[in-house]
Amino acid sequence: KLRDGELTATPQIVSTLLELVDAIRAMMDHIVASGQEGDGDYSVLLAALTALADGEAVAEPAPAETSGQQVEEPASKPTASGPPRLGDVLVEMGKISDADVGRALQAQKDGDARPLAEILVEWGLVSGDDARDAISTVEARRHAQQGGAIADPTIRVDVQLLDTLMNLVGELVLNRNQVLQHTKDTQGGALAATLQRLDLITTELQGSVMQTRMQPIENAWAKYPRVVRDLAKLCGKEVGLEMQGKETELDKTLLEAIKDPLTHIVRNAIDHGIESPDVRLGRGKDRKGTLSLNAYHESGQVMIEIADDGGGIDPIRVRDLALARGVITEARAASMSQREMTELIFAAGFSTAESVSNISGRGVGMDVVKTNIEKIGGSVELHSELGRGTRILVKIPLTLAIIPALVVRSDGAPYAIPQVSLLELVRIGGGAATIEHVHGTPVHRLRGKLLPLVFLNQQLASEPVAPTGDHIVVVQSGERTFGLVVDAVEDTSEIVVKPLGTQLRDLTVFAGATIMGDGQVALILDVVGLAADAGLSTQAAETHEQVEQDQDVIDADAQTLLLFRLGSTRTFALPLSQVARLEEFTAAAVERSGEGEVVQYRDHILPLFHTADVLESGSRPTHDAGALRVIVFNRGERDIGLVVGDIVDIVHQRLTVTSDVVTPGLSGSAVVEGVVTDVVDIEVLLTLLGALAPTTV
Repeated sequence: KLRDGELTATPQIVSTLLELVDAIRAMMDHIVASGQEGDGDYSVLLAALTALADGEAVAEPAPAETSGQQVEEPASKPTASGPPRLGDVLVEMGKISDADVGRALQAQKDGDARPLAEILVEWGLVSGDDARDAISTVEARRHAQQGGAIADPTIRVDVQLLDTLMNLVGELVLNRNQVLQHTKDTQGGALAATLQRLDLITTELQGSVMQTRMQPIENAWAKYPRVVRDLAKLCGKEVGLEMQGKETELDKTLLEAIKDPLTHIVRNAIDHGIESPDVRLGRGKDRKGTLSLNAYHESGQVMIEIADDGGGIDPIRVRDLALARGVITEARAASMSQREMTELIFAAGFSTAESVSNISGRGVGMDVVKTNIEKIGGSVELHSELGRGTRILVKIPLTLAIIPALVVRSDGAPYAIPQVSLLELVRIGGGAATIEHVHGTPVHRLRGKLLPLVFLNQQLASEPVAPTGDHIVVVQSGERTFGLVVDAVEDTSEIVVKPLGTQLRDLTVFAGATIMGDGQVALILDVVGLAADAGLSTQAAETHEQVEQDQDVIDADAQTLLLFRLGSTRTFALPLSQVARLEEFTAAAVERSGEGEVVQYRDHILPLFHTADVLESGSRPTHDAGALRVIVFNRGERDIGLVVGDIVDIVHQRLTVTSDVVTPGLSGSAVVEGVVTDVVDIEVLLTLLGALAPTTV
């Protein structure tokens, strides 16, 4: 009748149909266990279905927070050749005793209509995982009794066995790395080919074993449609659920670890985020709220977004509640930014709920959610707009067992940085001039952006030391990007993560340890913990927010400039936006065509023009080892190459040009990075060099 349009779906009809689904599942599970439908009493449900089909109103069943697919045990004792039964399997597994099964069966006889597994789980005699394993065993035995008519393409493997295989593969990877380290100078011959084959096989084996532990995130999301519907009804709200990326896979261990945190976030969104229908209508919204889940892979991580179109988070209210409950001091409250106020919901012991409810409170705060996610190497980002909704982005690694990492050194000791946190590498060459201080914070200008710096040797020292380092490893922690200054950058490597001992687990700057190819132990840096330890966390971000504000002022009138020199010490600048590419050619690659020089470049001929012919009276610079540095410009379908002496730098700053300089090809001069610099008028220069036809008026 619903399909034909004779009836319109109502909450009562949908709730009763869901109750029907639960009843059918119970009967099917009973058939799996005993070969019979069972003796459950569904007369009330049948009467409700009949009444609803006739258009009559019935009392709506109370919503259940969870629905179990458990097996109901028949009261009769099984025989050796009889159908498999759940209670016997649990006893065989050593999870419960015959007396426990007898008590649960007696409870069913006394009127408890719940399946046997549900009773045992409720009594705390078995865990949910044990019950599911027993149900699977019952199904397998029933299939075997029926002769296994359909070939099953899968087999069940104990999780502990998979963990053992993963550990063995990890040890194999370590051994592979050590062999490659000791034979890296071997060239050619049978040994080199064998080592290459060993490397390939180990890599493929590692990927295959890791794949056996991967499961779709749908396994964690499967219960959410029912949970969202039931919780929305308990709260008197209307909520629609949208899920995308259910096929996204991640390690089973991580999947289990995020189930509870994600469920808590979903409950919070319904309880605190989405408004009631009347409130939504008053705010000009649809009476039905939307909760969306989205999962996808990005940069070697699993990204999970939980978003709602509710009322958002009021930062002022959060701050006032935190102040009233002693979470922050008055001085701290007076200096907080709006982002810091909002992120107070992650503070330990903080909750916006007036009382602990059975829906989202449950005595567990968002601080526990964040802590549990960060324990597995993940991070949580919060974005909220008052009146429009909240979005929480959870980032977690694909796996924790074997990860790619960059090996760096500080004070002679090796450290590993997970590649999921890396953005880029910058060499500063020990030049103090490249490091500035803004509001007392060391920063480096990276393509015009102010990058806060953390010196690794200072962070790991037990007493104050002078900052050292020639390399900046640009890493990302949550929404913050900062530069980690180290002494040396070595190479990337597949590392096997080993947990730290109990004595070191309180050191938040380390995520574990690994054994390098040369046998050394390298500590794995925890970028999130390192940022917090260096004062880059939310609780101590005022200085860095000021740096960002200063950067916004700089960016308003700034432009990016390419600095170069010719044969003398004069520095020239031109807007980088006009440059297509920077190239370097050997002198042997230069040929002649007509009266000019050319090189073969990207399947066509690139004409070369010597900038010094105009800007330095034809005094062409000499080039090291015969190499020519060339700035390539694009004019329509034609490329033009300008030969220069040296590429000096790329800077981002405001440019104030004076027009006192009368040299052809220049628009004037300006002070760039503390040096008087000639500013090139590129169109005039190209015309004077003959690269462009002169403009006529």
